[in-house]
Amino acid sequence: MFGKRGPAKIIISIDKKAIAGDINSHSHSQGDISAPDKNKSEISENYFLIKTVILNALIDAIDIVKLDRLDAVTAREELRDVANEIFSVKNIVLSMAEQEQMLDDICNDILGFGPLEPLLARDDIADIMINGPSQAFIEVNGRIELVSLRFRDGSHLLNICQRIVGQVGRRVDENSPICDARLLDGSRVNVIGPPLAIDGATLTIRKFKKDKLTLENLVRFGSMPRCVANLLAIIGLVRCNVIISGGTGSGKTTMLNCLSGQIDSSERIITCEDAAELQLQQPHVVRLETRPRSLEGTGEVTMRDLVKNCLRMRPERIIVGEVRGPEAFDLLQAMNTGHDGSMGTLHANSPREALSRIESMITMGGFTLPQKTIREMICGSVDIIVQAARLRDGSRRVTHITEVVGLEGETILLQDLVLYKIEGEDKNGKIIGRHVSTGIGRPRFWDRARYFNKEIELAAALDELQSLAVVEA
Repeated sequence: MFGKRGPAKIIISIDKKAIAGDINSHSHSQGDISAPDKNKSEISENYFLIKTVILNALIDAIDIVKLDRLDAVTAREELRDVANEIFSVKNIVLSMAEQEQMLDDICNDILGFGPLEPLLARDDIADIMINGPSQAFIEVNGRIELVSLRFRDGSHLLNICQRIVGQVGRRVDENSPICDARLLDGSRVNVIGPPLAIDGATLTIRKFKKDKLTLENLVRFGSMPRCVANLLAIIGLVRCNVIISGGTGSGKTTMLNCLSGQIDSSERIITCEDAAELQLQQPHVVRLETRPRSLEGTGEVTMRDLVKNCLRMRPERIIVGEVRGPEAFDLLQAMNTGHDGSMGTLHANSPREALSRIESMITMGGFTLPQKTIREMICGSVDIIVQAARLRDGSRRVTHITEVVGLEGETILLQDLVLYKIEGEDKNGKIIGRHVSTGIGRPRFWDRARYFNKEIELAAALDELQSLAVVEA
């Protein structure tokens, strides 16, 4: 009954009469049992009922302590053996595909994240959005799609959410219904549960590709021409202080990962994030993560605490996952006091707006500095602003590479090096556009590039960009 490998190591006992009673108590005949059809938009209630009965019998029959000691592959094999035994005792006859589907679902419920597992395994999904136990959406290629995925009930969904956030020492319950966390692969997770979420817990997962993206990948995907990628690579190499701005889902974190890939492997990098999601490839990286306050109101560690502490850790570069508060002041201080090449992201719709947001965040942090002083600090700290955008067809593009030139009176002067020009759309609704040079042949960071012996590569990248614009014009 248990297959060729013999009885499962994790089994305690299988009470055949009790299990048979479970099925009989639900008054289901063999013909009523059916697994979900992947072509149908909804999974049958009967499938969930049968799966719940088998799952409960499985939990009663196994030793959870022994199960926890097994590695993931062995534990899944053992669970499948015991579940197959229960199928036999219940005298349930399903097709091979149906039984495999139910076995996978049961193993995912016990060992993983339940119905989320198939979506988490797909590398083409950018976002998973669970709106209560019976509605789920995903984003693929910039488009949002409804998918056939549901949980047994609200408690099942909340249990999965608690399992996810528990991996990183966070909690979500009625007393703490909002939580930011991450998966082990770095994917960002946000949970908001009852009573704030009226229709059941809402789970949002921002997935990141298993293969770390590089600027070369972005060129191959058509996100930018090679000359723009070369320019960005030089900006990263010569230790320019960079702010990456953009809207939600515009690719800011991806661009930050790509730019950080240009950092020399000998440099000491310290990252500060609310939920650790950066995928740096250098060997000398220290990753720091904020901590929310406890239910007693103590123990909070803010982003500003982390950035201030970074200065005592002998960093060569400081990377802030997202600047959203008074830590903007400390990041500017770091950029202006010998930590060249520091980077951060923030939400803004244009380079000019990005600087205004930095100014606003410093002011809201309680700093009583004159406006001109703040702007002088910004000009002395930030070298480059890279603007990312998600276009209406779902594609993501770098729309501006902009230099901070200086201050004239109380106005910060900006100089665009590269712009993305939209020229229309094709018959399929895809945006047609191109990156063009603004004609700047000698950017402000030219002397910095010369210091790092990169002025020849910089000149070649700018020349290629200008010739490209002329040819396509």
